[in-house]
Amino acid sequence: MTKWSVIVGLAMALGWLVPVPVIGQTETSRSDGRSVPRTPDGKPDIQGVWSFATITPLERPNEVGESERFTEEEAAARDEDARTRNDRPPRAASTGTYNSFWWDRGDTLPNRRTSLIVDPPDGKLPPLTPTGQTREDTLSARGFASWQDRSLWERCVQRGGVPRLPSGYNNNLQILQSGDYVVILYEMIHESRIIPLDGQPHVSDTIRQYQGDARARWDDDTLVVETTNFTDQTHLTFSGVHHSDGLRVVERFTRTDADELLYEFTIDDPSTWTRAWTAALPMPKSDGRIYEYACHEGNYGMANLLSGARTEEETAAGAQQTGLR
Repeated sequence: MTKWSVIVGLAMALGWLVPVPVIGQTETSRSDGRSVPRTPDGKPDIQGVWSFATITPLERPNEVGESERFTEEEAAARDEDARTRNDRPPRAASTGTYNSFWWDRGDTLPNRRTSLIVDPPDGKLPPLTPTGQTREDTLSARGFASWQDRSLWERCVQRGGVPRLPSGYNNNLQILQSGDYVVILYEMIHESRIIPLDGQPHVSDTIRQYQGDARARWDDDTLVVETTNFTDQTHLTFSGVHHSDGLRVVERFTRTDADELLYEFTIDDPSTWTRAWTAALPMPKSDGRIYEYACHEGNYGMANLLSGARTEEETAAGAQQTGLR
């Protein structure tokens, strides 16, 4: 039994989560004429497995200027590069990596947007505040003195923040809903967010959590999730985009038709960025299932990182001693 199934099973046993039965499900049309499945209580049915795999960059590349969308030719070239880049010979002195078979990068999506960020209009992250820049510089220069210097990702503690952004693989989430709760299960490290819909307040400000404290509500046909009470130890992408513990995230899930869920999120962290910013991506429905993800067994990567650092220190010390003779 996987860790996530234990969590969801416990939730159901305690009455936190009662999946809405499929029997009685109805469909209604949106203003644009597309049909949206609904649960018996009339809410859009957003349950299922959804994919957020895409190679659309978070920020708009400088080379495209102000273009909001790639041309068909540009999108095709980027998609082909993503499909084949790991089948090329490794660089000199590199051991290489997995070939393309093991990656699930997705493509530039049907809309061919040049960035996931839709606000600011330039498709770029807002400038960092002085405090945010200092934090970014400090974390980027973290050392190898101990495991505490390394990120939660490398330590196999937590493999993604809120919101969850696309990476090389495991870009799937599963949603379950009832009248009182929504559960969002991520394939990457099988983390679950159990989110109440009953209007209860957030937990005390003294309580801080890696995935924050989430509360949800319906705004017409859109599920709105507000998350606060973060720690400052997580970040939004594998390569960085750090935030403070004052982060506030508002996510919006809108069922646009039978096969697509529009995901939008707004990041508000005044001590990190000079203004709030918003990103969006459509998530297609998947006929597959969520499989268990496991971080490297025994976390040999962490042991090797620290062992390598000690070896480099010994080599440098030896060279210094030789130079003093």
